[in-house]
Amino acid sequence: MSFALSVLDLVPNCTGSNPAEALRRTVDLARLAERLGYSRYWFAEHHALASVASSAPEILIGHIASATRSIRVGSGGMMLPNHIPYRMAEIFRTLEALHPGRIDLGIGRAPGTNGAATRALRAAGGEHFSAMMNELLRFGGDQPYGPGHPYAKVTAMPTGVPLPPIWILGSSGASAAAAGAAGFGYSFASHFSTEPPAPAFRAYREAFKPSASFQKPHAILGVQVVCAETDAEADQLAQSMDLTWLRINRNQYLPIPSPEEVAAHEWTDLDREDVRRQRRLSIVGSPAAVRARIDAMAEDCGADEVMIVTNIHGHAERLKSYELLTTAFAGQRRAA
Repeated sequence: MSFALSVLDLVPNCTGSNPAEALRRTVDLARLAERLGYSRYWFAEHHALASVASSAPEILIGHIASATRSIRVGSGGMMLPNHIPYRMAEIFRTLEALHPGRIDLGIGRAPGTNGAATRALRAAGGEHFSAMMNELLRFGGDQPYGPGHPYAKVTAMPTGVPLPPIWILGSSGASAAAAGAAGFGYSFASHFSTEPPAPAFRAYREAFKPSASFQKPHAILGVQVVCAETDAEADQLAQSMDLTWLRINRNQYLPIPSPEEVAAHEWTDLDREDVRRQRRLSIVGSPAAVRARIDAMAEDCGADEVMIVTNIHGHAERLKSYELLTTAFAGQRRAA
C-alpha cells in the first residue's frame, strides 16, 4: 500500500548538549526532511521533561516554516487544556497568514506533563475539552458567536484568515469518532500507546463527514523508529531511548543518556523486562527490517500516513535514521 511519511520532532535534549542547542538543531532535521520528501513536520508539546525541549510548538512552527519552503509544519500537538482557545485561534491564524497552506493544528486533550507542572500551567481538566474546542472553532471563524453573546464582538486577529486544518490526536480511540464527525484529521500515537490503532481508525472513518479542510478521512499513524545500517547498530543506538524510558517510568527526569551512560548503567532483570515490554512499541532495525514492520502496521490499520519519531542520543545518527528510512521506501509513491 502507499502512504506518506512525516516527522514528529520532540526536540530531544541529550547529555553533552543543552536544550538551546537542541532547539537550534531542529532546522537540520526539518531541512533534511524536506529534501528527502517527507510530507509534514510536527512538534509535540511537553513540559518538565529534561529529555524533551519542545515546550512551545507554536514558536518552533513559525521558526521551521521560515527555514523551509514547502514541507507542512504543525503541532502534534498543542495540548488544548493548557491554553486559552481565543489565544490559540489568534496564534494559528497568524501562522496561517504568514505561511498560507503550510500549517497544521494538531490538538490533544492531555496536559503533556506531570501533576506539578499541570498545576503550574493552570491546565483545565479533560472534562472541559469539548467546550474549549467549541470556543476555538467559534473564534476561528467556523461558527462565530451570535448577537447577545458576551463574546459576540470579540474578534480573533488576523481576520480573513482561516484556522489551519485541525487534527485530533489520540492514544486510545476515545476521540476518533468525534474527530471523524467533525471533519477533522486524526492521528494515533502508537509510539507510546499499547492500544491497537485499527479500531480507532475504523471508528474515525465510519463517523467521518467531509469538511472544508478534509474532503475525505485522513489517518496518521505515529511510530517510534530507530533505523541504522544493520539491526545490531540500530539496537545499540536504541539503548539510549530504552534508558530514557526506564528513567521516566521511575520518575527520573534526565537528558537522553550517552552511550557511555548506557554502558555504565547496572541493568537489573526488572530493567531488562521493562525495556523488552517498551520495545514492543518501537521499530528498531536495518532499513529492510524497519520497512517491513512499518508496512505491516500501516496495512493492518489502513493508515494514510506514517509519522516517525526518533529519540536517540547522537544528532548525526538521528538524521541518518530518517535518511535511511526514505532509502528503504525509495520508489514508493508518497501523496502529499
